[in-house]
Amino acid sequence: MKLREYEAKKVLREYGIPVPAGSLLTSAGDLAQHLDELGDAFVLKAQVDVGGRGKAGGILMADKKTGTATAVELFKKEIKGLPVKEVLAEQRLAIQHEYYLSITVDRSTKQLLILFTEAGGVEIEVTAREHPELIRKVVANPLMHDLPPFMLRELIGTAPKEIGQIISKLYRVFLEKDALLAEINPLVTTPQGVFAADAKIIVDDNALGRQGISVNSDLTERERDAEKYGFSFVELDGTIGVIGNGAGLTMATLDLIEYYGGKAANFLDVGGGAESERVMHAVRLVASVPTVKVIVVNLLGGITKCDEVAKGIIAAGISQKVIVRLAGTNEAEGRRLLEEGGYEMLDTMDLVVKKAVAVTA
Repeated sequence: MKLREYEAKKVLREYGIPVPAGSLLTSAGDLAQHLDELGDAFVLKAQVDVGGRGKAGGILMADKKTGTATAVELFKKEIKGLPVKEVLAEQRLAIQHEYYLSITVDRSTKQLLILFTEAGGVEIEVTAREHPELIRKVVANPLMHDLPPFMLRELIGTAPKEIGQIISKLYRVFLEKDALLAEINPLVTTPQGVFAADAKIIVDDNALGRQGISVNSDLTERERDAEKYGFSFVELDGTIGVIGNGAGLTMATLDLIEYYGGKAANFLDVGGGAESERVMHAVRLVASVPTVKVIVVNLLGGITKCDEVAKGIIAAGISQKVIVRLAGTNEAEGRRLLEEGGYEMLDTMDLVVKKAVAVTA
């Protein structure tokens, strides 16, 4: 789960990493009560989960005179399709130099990879592509509680020595917060010292409970529903909804849709032993995806009973066409129920997918 900037900065502050003074706004009217702490000039940053906010108009400069009007303007915006519901109002820094610092997982070595460059800032991707030699990196064993001094010296080079302390503290953040990524971009020097001008922390979804996080804010409403029912669900951008049992069968259905020129709208694996109520929730969930025109239900009945699947499809009562392939336990009864309910059940996965692609053509 990706923490929003204000959440990530709260974590950094707790670990002693300097961040600019700032407050979270949920409306433009909230700004007035924070003007004294922000100073004469400040920055308003949309808290949306997309990269490139600045270039998309999500970061605006303001002062005491223009602040409220600028906040009103920002709250009216959509940044890359996402409405602005929260804004971080933050002290404007007198930046002297920008650096880049990140810690992530190097899966090839199963170690932690720490990156630092004095050519940092918002164009770090350009630096990495055109001048990779400017990026210093070290690999650290995650069993180390602290980074040894020689690693810090190797990383910071001629940069200010206090940056070494920030790297050490960010390393502790990474370990103790079960992070997959901890990034400060840019890390800046100012006349008042070194500050994390921006921050990104991604927490391992498998560790949310240990971190005391009860709601994964990265999930959409449909993904939360899928999680509640225990479905494996991924939303895609096609028009054919897909429900299967078992990751292999569901993926094979997606592949076949692609093969015949269609586009899948989702991946949903209901798992084994699905009873009628579970199937009903799965069908309604897929039907709620706005782009879905037709739904393919492709299930093999082992511990899953075909008649239970049929009952769930019928109970869902959705408006989209549902094309079904069931095979296995109680198959004949499942077919009878579906035919009586006016649903189409075909004999093979190939036929079902061809029909679904034809419906959406």
